[in-house]
Amino acid sequence: MKRTPFRSIATPAIAALALVSLAACGGGNDSESTVAGDAGDSSVYEGLSGTLVGGGASSQASAQNAWIAGFSTVAPDVTVTYDPQGSGAGRENFISGGYKVAGSDSYLTDDEGELTKATETCGAAPIEIPNYVSPIAIIFNVEGVDELQLSPETLAGIMSGKITTWNDPKIVADNEGTPTADALPDSTIRPVHRSDESGTTENFTDYLDAVAGKDWKAGVVETWPKNFGGEGAKGTDGVVKSVTDGEKNAIGYADASQAGDLGQAMIKVGDDYVAPSAEAAAKILDVSPEAESASDTALVYDLDHETSEAGTYPIVLTSYLLACQQYDDEATAKQVKGYLTYILSEQGQNIGSEEAGSAPLSEAILKKARDIVATIGS
Repeated sequence: MKRTPFRSIATPAIAALALVSLAACGGGNDSESTVAGDAGDSSVYEGLSGTLVGGGASSQASAQNAWIAGFSTVAPDVTVTYDPQGSGAGRENFISGGYKVAGSDSYLTDDEGELTKATETCGAAPIEIPNYVSPIAIIFNVEGVDELQLSPETLAGIMSGKITTWNDPKIVADNEGTPTADALPDSTIRPVHRSDESGTTENFTDYLDAVAGKDWKAGVVETWPKNFGGEGAKGTDGVVKSVTDGEKNAIGYADASQAGDLGQAMIKVGDDYVAPSAEAAAKILDVSPEAESASDTALVYDLDHETSEAGTYPIVLTSYLLACQQYDDEATAKQVKGYLTYILSEQGQNIGSEEAGSAPLSEAILKKARDIVATIGS
């Protein structure tokens, strides 16, 4: 079982943050907030110790690495682990009590009784707050193609197995007037999808269902339909590895922060094609309504994939943190409250953006999320 302890090797920016934080503590100055942003109410971190076990959405892996390393500078006596098994496993282990905090690329519902079960585990309605917003990139590795434009209908055709060659007229038409139109090879498309139950898959198919329902008949699913064929790979890193290292002419979907050097398609929105970026992804949350199940403890959204707002990237993963309002022991409650407070702090949001490419939450959303976290107790 893969776990990520806070003592794992940090990236240069995180290492620099640690040095700045330690210097600030030793020198009695406030340089930490100047360099990396304010970490929030310092009293929340006082006296924290022990181990906090969490896990879930693999899309959050890079961000969790960054948050765990940053959190260690304000709560050095707490060991946080995050096991990126996937959203389904995260929710399952949260409900069983194995994880005190879980990451999920979809909010809890009672379609399979998960919301009711989580409420029973926590003794009250669980906390659900957005902590990670990132574009789901349509990654590709096609011989001779550096840039790619795709309409929703064409993308749905490719991923459902209806469009099978790269020089299909529909793909050519999407790229008309660009060098790509003439570079598309007469090669078989190798579509790659998640083989595990995945919130990323759910968010991706939610988009396809909303904007290309005539070409996408599977609806919104967490597990990829077997009848569509293609190649399955476990986890975000598995999809990226398959598209990168497997045979050429592959296409798949993955959190943009983990796409590496792979090509990332521009998706048609209105009359324009928009590339995935944190800024373009953040716009969709601001124009989307809260979900019907939203409450005083659940800050959850139904994304408006059909938006025509200029500069908005429509395939977005909004990942959530699941926690309880109360825990049986005070130490766990303080650990969870401290860790979530850090993630939602200015410093935490900066690190998530710089190290993992996530879009910082708007101030309005942050305020609501912070107010929810402030209620955690024992």
